[in-house]
Amino acid sequence: MTMTAKDRVLIFDTTLRDGEQSPGATMTHDEKLEIAMLLDDMGVDIIEAGFPIASEGDFEAVSAIAKASRNAVICGLARANYKDIDRCWEAVKHAAQPRIHTFIGTSPSHRDITKLDMDEMVVRIHETVTHARNLCDNVQWSAMDAIRTERDYLCRVVEAAIAAGASTINIPDTVGYTLPDESAAIIRMLLEKVPGADGVIFATHCHNDLGMATANSLAAVSAGARQIECTINGLGERAGNTALEEVVMALKVRRDLMPFTTRIDTTKIMNLSRRVSQVSGFPVQFNKAIVGKNAFLHESGIHQDGVLKNVETFEIMRPADIGITETNIAMGKHSGRAALRSKLSDLGFDLADNQLNDVFVRFKALADRKKEIYDEDLVALMADSAANTGQDYLQVKWLRVICGSEGQSAELKLLVDGVEHDADTSGDGPVDAAFRAVDQIYPHKARLQLYQVHAVTEGTDAQATVSVRMEEDGRIVTGSAADTDTILASVKAYVGALNRLRVRREKTAPDADMKSVSFKL
Repeated sequence: MTMTAKDRVLIFDTTLRDGEQSPGATMTHDEKLEIAMLLDDMGVDIIEAGFPIASEGDFEAVSAIAKASRNAVICGLARANYKDIDRCWEAVKHAAQPRIHTFIGTSPSHRDITKLDMDEMVVRIHETVTHARNLCDNVQWSAMDAIRTERDYLCRVVEAAIAAGASTINIPDTVGYTLPDESAAIIRMLLEKVPGADGVIFATHCHNDLGMATANSLAAVSAGARQIECTINGLGERAGNTALEEVVMALKVRRDLMPFTTRIDTTKIMNLSRRVSQVSGFPVQFNKAIVGKNAFLHESGIHQDGVLKNVETFEIMRPADIGITETNIAMGKHSGRAALRSKLSDLGFDLADNQLNDVFVRFKALADRKKEIYDEDLVALMADSAANTGQDYLQVKWLRVICGSEGQSAELKLLVDGVEHDADTSGDGPVDAAFRAVDQIYPHKARLQLYQVHAVTEGTDAQATVSVRMEEDGRIVTGSAADTDTILASVKAYVGALNRLRVRREKTAPDADMKSVSFKL
């Protein structure tokens, strides 16, 4: 592999692999392919497309992404065994620039799990990296739980991987344990002590359990790492991974202290953030750095006065730098298709004619209920259009809810695989009654873990965005929907989660015929 320039930092995006491992964040095949193409277009250097051995669905997604990619290196993950590595190569070999990423846990606790002693593990690393290198000339090796690995032994295993042909060495903080000084010190140590270290690229892969992922990644870069592994919105297991938007914008804003560049077109960040949030079902917290709803809002009088006089008084970057349009012009029921297309394009949504027609119908329906439609409404509308489609197995056809001090009840018409079914239920509140109606038509064992409602804009006619999280036999799924009717949005989000659950069942039990799941007629 050609060494990167000393001032270049490679961006390795693992949203589709590590990010998707967030409980409930499973994406469909088409969603993965779409996100990969957006990442490719944005300038991501390496896309970790998945874990091909994990499932047939993962294998097919990695293969499709490899065939469709134009610019990025396409990478698959593999454990340190020949079967994993062979399967990974079968998936990524279609890419113009394929990479095999193989790993093994090197810390004492991980060596106990693998039942390999120190010498045996070194042999395993040499054999498996050599096998990967014989298949592909671009091999990355990771020492899982590197931070808690004895320093002398970490040098030894890294040396073995380099000697076997790995061109990228990743030093993961698998459990989010390290601090910035330590993160930098480990990279410096490896560069100074390991033979051949100056001929490979060192990568940093941090988790955010202590809220240090971005700081630890940047510290590693300052010490000589030249690849940052990250995800859009910091999506990932537990507290998440290093957020791509944070490290990229930190490098852009503070070039005075970190004179490094990336290939990322930062104006595409906001669109990708919104799309990943939509397909994963994980809403972005309002005060999230860079892409949060409040990231460029100023409520303090002193701040507002300063921004009005000179935007640089309290803003270190412009909204336009990450793709947020400066204008938020309201649209209404008299707005036409051309105006809607232009506005959606400004927001980062480029639609084909048939997609625009579908969205336009939803836009007109929303305009009939809201006097003015702002950017946030359109983003919510696009999220709802993507999450709840006319091809879903379960679709909400019609809902009527009665609530008040006299009691609460719900009448529902639900399409199940194209067939209409009715339910009439009561419950402890209108949302509970409506959810019971869904359960009556489509019985399931899933447990509701989370139910959240947020207003998209101000006013009593504001759209509500509803998010739900459900769990069944260890499978966790999310659903989201938006509507000016909060109860309808709630039911659509609930049904959306059930649709995702059905997909998850098929993934984990491919031989099961999900159409045989019974429901009351």
